[in-house]
Amino acid sequence: MAFILSAIIDNLTATIVLITILQKVVNERDTRLWFAGLIIVAANAGGKTGDGAGILIDIPHDFLKEVCSFTLPAPKTYALGMVFLPQKLNQRTRCVAIFEEELSRQNLSIIGWRDVPTNVDVVGKIANQTLPNIKQVFVEDATGTLTEDQLNTKSFIARKRAEHRVFSSKMSQNQYFYLPSFSTRTVIYKGLLMPEDIEGFYMDLKDPRVVTRLALVHQRFSTNTFPTWDLAQPFRFMCHNGEINTYRGNVIRMKAREELFANEFFGEEMKFCISDGGNFDGTYFAQESMKVSTMFILSKVIVSMFM
Repeated sequence: MAFILSAIIDNLTATIVLITILQKVVNERDTRLWFAGLIIVAANAGGKTGDGAGILIDIPHDFLKEVCSFTLPAPKTYALGMVFLPQKLNQRTRCVAIFEEELSRQNLSIIGWRDVPTNVDVVGKIANQTLPNIKQVFVEDATGTLTEDQLNTKSFIARKRAEHRVFSSKMSQNQYFYLPSFSTRTVIYKGLLMPEDIEGFYMDLKDPRVVTRLALVHQRFSTNTFPTWDLAQPFRFMCHNGEINTYRGNVIRMKAREELFANEFFGEEMKFCISDGGNFDGTYFAQESMKVSTMFILSKVIVSMFM
């Protein structure tokens, strides 16, 4: 039995549904998401713009090898970045230039850029207003000396430095710049979508050549942060359905210590490890903190192994 209360707020319908079990068919493969208890769903009046949903999968190397207009090296020797960019061409060009400069600063060379095929017809009216330009970037070690972990670390540093420069700029669409994923192993397809529209929006996911060993699907339920394309779940390092409402003080503390953040593995390149200045909520802060902490711990292990 379900009790539904709907209220129109700024062209959105906030629907609260109390049920024992919610069964959601995601696609024709009959993959299901199960949620129990109180489910808070934000959707526009047409039911097409939700709080965001996405899927994390293995990098489909064999598929990308066939569809890219450039030659890819062996798996795990390159990093694949999913990139959200501004709608305005001049600002998009500037963001790409900044990102490429930071990649070069880390001695990473660009193999190529790829436009991600999408079907905008499945996007809701509200989501379509802030729909970013979506591309994939492929990068590799220009020196040929980095391990896979080191390549991921350099990619992380380049991303954080690029984010800081873009978000500190006066570009009106600077917050469109976002990398849902940037890794040697996984890629995230996500957006301001309903779960059943993930595959319909990203045409890659309809291709039978896209093969993966894992598929992590998650839908965001927002209660205190307005939905945006970048805040859709899952994040690069975690997914989380709860509320983390005590992060502001932690962000301030992390920002106060960023100038001191350095070690023998990172050098002094990690001055902008957390406070990138873009869209922010508790889960985003938690995953960025976890990412930095994990990489810092691993760097200590790596350094100790060779000392």
